[in-house]
Amino acid sequence: MWRKLAAATALILGLAAGPAFSHGGVSVEDDVCIMRIGPYRAHFTGYQPEYRATQEFCEDIPVVAPAIIVLDFIDNALRGMDVEFNLLRDREGLGANARYEDLGSMEQIRQHSLFNVPAASYPRGTITLEPKLEESGWYIGVLSATDPKTGGTLHSVFPFRVGFHNYWKYAIAFALIVALSVTVYRVTGRKHRAGATPPSPA
Repeated sequence: MWRKLAAATALILGLAAGPAFSHGGVSVEDDVCIMRIGPYRAHFTGYQPEYRATQEFCEDIPVVAPAIIVLDFIDNALRGMDVEFNLLRDREGLGANARYEDLGSMEQIRQHSLFNVPAASYPRGTITLEPKLEESGWYIGVLSATDPKTGGTLHSVFPFRVGFHNYWKYAIAFALIVALSVTVYRVTGRKHRAGATPPSPA
């Protein structure tokens, strides 16, 4: 019974430690952050080496500090495209529901961008971004991939928060552990009482 309790507790803690939310063009699939650019996919990984060593984060950035975002193309078609990246401050309060249509034209996006990486091809399939995030709150990343043969452009919009700590996931995990512990205690307590040897008559 206690082995089952330990296994269940480890599972709950593992779920609590992982990303709790996903929004915009980034989703969590098999504990991996996946960005979708039209029908194509890229692996999204974030780091804050000055504060979190080698710990990875998905989407939301926990501390207002320099960050490194690495995008690895999963689909090789992206390696032949011209990829541009823009980062905007969410001034309109769009939050997790931000869409490309809410941001205006590409010229407007570039005009309001805090951080821009001009369009270029990445034959090795990896982009490393080092945006300066100096305020807490919502930001909006826009990744645009243009096919040089057709001129068609695909966009991926991923809003994320900076300086955000999701304490709810730990509270939920703690409540589940307490509830599980109480249940196991009651079950084992009943078995102990049922199996107790009654006192012999005098």
